[in-house]
Amino acid sequence: MSIKGTLIPIGGNEDKGIETHEAYHLEFIEASILSRVVRESGGPEAVIAVIPTASRIPVEVGENYIEAFGKLGCRNVHVLDIRNREESEKKEYIDLVKKADCIMFSGGNQALIIEKIGDTTIHKILLDRYKKDAIVIAGTSAGAMCMSDEMITGGSSKESFFKGAVGLKKGMNFIPELIIDSHFIRRGRFGRLAEAVAAFPKLLGIGLAEDTGLVIKKGSTFEVIGSGMVLLFDPSKLKHNNQKILAVGEPMSLSNLKTHVLSNGDRFNIKKRKLKVLPLDAPLV
Repeated sequence: MSIKGTLIPIGGNEDKGIETHEAYHLEFIEASILSRVVRESGGPEAVIAVIPTASRIPVEVGENYIEAFGKLGCRNVHVLDIRNREESEKKEYIDLVKKADCIMFSGGNQALIIEKIGDTTIHKILLDRYKKDAIVIAGTSAGAMCMSDEMITGGSSKESFFKGAVGLKKGMNFIPELIIDSHFIRRGRFGRLAEAVAAFPKLLGIGLAEDTGLVIKKGSTFEVIGSGMVLLFDPSKLKHNNQKILAVGEPMSLSNLKTHVLSNGDRFNIKKRKLKVLPLDAPLV
């Protein structure tokens, strides 16, 4: 069955247009990732549900998103302040998830999303609607990382090419072919994503820089959006991978890990593992 929904994982710190510096005026917001989220969701009239469950300050985060989407003309923005599994079964929240054009997961701790929403009625509705409806499911940082089936939960960036240094658990399983990491460049997470794909060499690793994201259509093809870079690890042709034979704490090594460095406008077919980059003479926007 062809997937009808769209996923938009974002690497974190996406511009919300709420800074006071003059560089962050409305025209800048209109070219931002959040503007693309709105367009993919059907425009300013879209029903948008923000889920700040991953955050330690959900009220403030929800208010920030209401303000940010409001600057893009959106007035039908709702916050689902889910703080426990029981609230994932609230009728008013379930009804909103059933009708929303866009679900936006905030940053924070991705494990909290799984703990409080995983396998609940809301999660099951989202999985079903993603397959059957033209819904947009977006998420920043933790909200992006939870989209995969094998989800990174943490790990020291400095130590993370020692076996066992990276935490992994089951995620929301919207896009099982990928393992997604966020804040990838600024926080030096090359090693921990490499360990993750070493553990699951049939999957693709996606490292998202801040203010950078993907628009994933039909579960098969993505386009890079935003101001930063995306690193894609394809382990399908590994010639050496000692992950399985090592004891926890021992240093790992890989060879022939295929790596792509992508930027705004580049496209990749997840199913066929084929890359299409912008031509060198393409105009910069």
